Amino acid sequence: MSQKAIIVGVQLDDNDLFEYEIDELKNLCLACEIDSVSTLIQSATTIHPKTYIRKGKIEELKLAIDAAEADIIVCNDELSPAQISTLEKLLDISVFDRTYIILEIFKRRAKTKEAILQVDIASLRYLMPRLIGLHQGFSRQRGVGGKGRGRGQGETQLELDRRNIGDRIAFLKKQLDDLKKDRAVQRQKRKNSDIPIVSLVGYTNSGKSSTLNALLDHSHHLKKEVLEKDMLFATLETSSRFIQLSNNHRFIAIDTVGFVSKLPHQLIEAFKSTLEEISESNLIIHVVDSSNEYYEDQIRITNEVLEELGVKDIPVIYAFNKMDKLDQVLFIPPTYQNSVPISATRGNNIEDLLLLIEMQLFGQEEEVMLCIPYDKTQVLDAIKAHAHIIEMDYNEKAVIIHAKMSKEKAKQYESFIQTKKPEV
Repeated sequence: MSQKAIIVGVQLDDNDLFEYEIDELKNLCLACEIDSVSTLIQSATTIHPKTYIRKGKIEELKLAIDAAEADIIVCNDELSPAQISTLEKLLDISVFDRTYIILEIFKRRAKTKEAILQVDIASLRYLMPRLIGLHQGFSRQRGVGGKGRGRGQGETQLELDRRNIGDRIAFLKKQLDDLKKDRAVQRQKRKNSDIPIVSLVGYTNSGKSSTLNALLDHSHHLKKEVLEKDMLFATLETSSRFIQLSNNHRFIAIDTVGFVSKLPHQLIEAFKSTLEEISESNLIIHVVDSSNEYYEDQIRITNEVLEELGVKDIPVIYAFNKMDKLDQVLFIPPTYQNSVPISATRGNNIEDLLLLIEMQLFGQEEEVMLCIPYDKTQVLDAIKAHAHIIEMDYNEKAVIIHAKMSKEKAKQYESFIQTKKPEV
């Protein structure tokens, strides 16, 4: 059964995204089976340090709670432990913040061992400073004799719980570090294979998984589609897929977890081991929900998270998705130079996206004639992997290959290059 919530937000003077944040928070609540039955907004220059909203709005909120028969309050910002505790005393109702709701969604969506560990660590880090509210009924008694202070039951229990949570976080991090080592080995294997890595990033529900599946539809390799749903944080798992095109170009595409405004710092920290995949990519596909009127703000938020992760100096292609939902032709601002409008679900313009990917990964190609002596044929597999073979012949002394490859690759095999085709 769904809980009924009143959404509470403080609209600061410099927040142009406030209405969008409130709509997004309502959708985040829906993902937790919470119905937003009412909204209360406080316009202010600052957030109240003790009660989040000010006295007059608290009285207004009390009336709204009774009128809507609300079960909980959900605030648009991350609240301090003191703010939550004070509001719950004044309102006699459970109070949650935006960070709690996002963490709860991540808990419900986590399926793999790595994702579960990451979410557990983030949740415990969120809980640690909020423990004091759990022990507000315990005493803190003055010690007997001298100037010292004894420790009451509440303070002792608080210290025990903090230590237990600290130990639990350390234990989970150890498990996560072991998985991180496995992931590092996998990354190194991919590097050694010399196959380019393409990471799909973007705001949650922008269509990253749909875009990856659309790319897979053009692959000549065994296909295994990834989960795609029209919902926030449909998947928290990092999925990688091998894509091979008809011209023998190949790359590995990686679908990463989506971002959201005010993404909790605890989650960014916990998911760093997963998101490190992005920083080691050869190319980033930034998938954008072009049907969302705030898409430029979503781009900015995603780029800010990438910057926080230390992702820089990696070429980016902007894939403006969901063009099928637009009433008119999308105007892409000139600031997004490498960009293409697509519809991942309908497969529109995916070929154009692939052309951009190929240009970025493989650059301008040149035709070469290679003469590989039979005692050097161990290089044949590497050439076949990195070149588009136009023709292959055999003479008494060597294998003759007419191929297209990047200039960088051609330099690696320049000792085998012939100016004209040898006789067969």
